[in-house]
Amino acid sequence: MKQILERFDADSRVITLSLAQMAESLGNSFIIIVIPLFIASDAVTGTLWGADEVFVTGLVLSLSGFVSAVFQPFTGSASDRVRRRKLFVLIGLSLLAVANAAYTLVDTYTGVLAVRALQGFSGALIMPAAVALVSEYSEITTRGGNMGVYNTFRLIGFGTGPIAAGAVVNAGPYAVASLQMSGFEAAFYFAAVAAAVSLVLVQLFIHDPEETRVDAGRSRPSFRIRAADGGFDPVFVLAAATSFMAVGIALFATLQVDINRRLGQGATAFGLQFSAFIVAQILLQTPVGRASDIAGRKAFVLWGMILLVPTTFVQGVVVTPEQMFAARLLQGVAGAMVFAPALALVGDLAQGDAGSKLSMLTMGFMLGVSLGPLSSGYLVRYGFVVPFAFGAALAAAGAALVYLEVEETVDDADGLKSLI
Repeated sequence: MKQILERFDADSRVITLSLAQMAESLGNSFIIIVIPLFIASDAVTGTLWGADEVFVTGLVLSLSGFVSAVFQPFTGSASDRVRRRKLFVLIGLSLLAVANAAYTLVDTYTGVLAVRALQGFSGALIMPAAVALVSEYSEITTRGGNMGVYNTFRLIGFGTGPIAAGAVVNAGPYAVASLQMSGFEAAFYFAAVAAAVSLVLVQLFIHDPEETRVDAGRSRPSFRIRAADGGFDPVFVLAAATSFMAVGIALFATLQVDINRRLGQGATAFGLQFSAFIVAQILLQTPVGRASDIAGRKAFVLWGMILLVPTTFVQGVVVTPEQMFAARLLQGVAGAMVFAPALALVGDLAQGDAGSKLSMLTMGFMLGVSLGPLSSGYLVRYGFVVPFAFGAALAAAGAALVYLEVEETVDDADGLKSLI
C-alpha cells in the first residue's frame, strides 16, 4: 500500500476506495461480456414481447445504465441528508454481490432483466456516495488528482474484466471440491466475489469524514437547471457535457460489424481499437486531474470537449484500422481531459451537498453510455458517418455550454485563463 501511495501521491482513504471500486468494476465488466454469451446459450429460454435475441441482449445491456441514471439523483440527495456515505456504498455492494450471484438462478429473459435492473440500482447507491467521499477527503488543491486516481483504478478494473471473462466461460465446466459448475456459473460467482471483496475493503478501511457526520440533516440538496443570474447552472452544464461526451465514446461498440466490414479487419483489431480509449484514460486520468489542481479545471474540460469534436467525427471517415486506432486513442485523451476535472470542479462547488451535485455528473455519464449504443444503432441506417457526426455535434454543443456558463474554481489558474 505504501508503494501505491507514493506512486499516486493520494490520500490513503482515496486509494482504498479506489481499490474497492476497481474490484467492483472488474466483476461488473465480467458480467457485461458474459451476458450476451449467456443469453445466446441454452441456459436462458423464453420470450419477451416477441422480441428476438439480439434486441433482448441490447435491452439487457442498456437496462443497468438506465436504472442507475434514474436513481442516482435520489440516492445522492439521500446520502446528503443522512450524511452516511459509507452506508450507501455498503448497501450497494451487498446488493451487487447478490445480483451477480443471482444470474446462476435465472433461466428466462425476464429473470435476466430483473437481475440486471437490481445491478443498476446497486450502482446508483454506490457511485454518487463514493465520488462524494473522494471529494470530501480532498481539498481544492488535491481534489482533481484524487478524482483522477479514483477513475484510474475504476478503469483498470473495467478494462481487465473483459480480457479474462471469455477465458473463464470457455474453460468451463469446473469442479470445485465436489461441486460442478459451468463456465457461466464460474463467471457470475467471480463477479459476486469481486463485489464482496470491495465490501470488505470499504467496511474495514473507509469511514465518513467527521465533519460530514456532524452536519447530518442540515443540507437541503436541490437540482437546478437555471442559475440565479438567469443562465444555466454550472453543475447542470457539466452534467450535460459529461453526458454528451459519454454518448460520443459509446457510439463505437454497437457498430462492430459495420466497422470491421468497412475497414476490412477482424475482431482482434476491433478489440484493440475499443481498448485504445480505455488505455488513454488509464494513463492520463491521474496526471490530468493533478494538473487541474494547479492550472484550473475549466480549461481542461473545455479543450477536452473541443478535442472530442474531430476525434469523434473522424471515426466515421477513416479508411484503415490504424487510423481508427489513432482516432480512438485521441478520443481517449479528450475524455481524460474532461471527466476528472469536471468531477473536481463540481466538488469545488459543493457545500454540504456533494452527493446530490456529483450525482448529476455520474447520472449524465451513465445516461450517455446507455444512449450511445442505441443512437448509433438507429442512426447508422442513414450512413456510416451519421452516428459519429451526431456525437461530434453533441461535443461541440457541450464545449459551447462550458465556455459560456462555467466559471473557474481554482483561484490561481492564471496560466490557462488566457486560453479560455
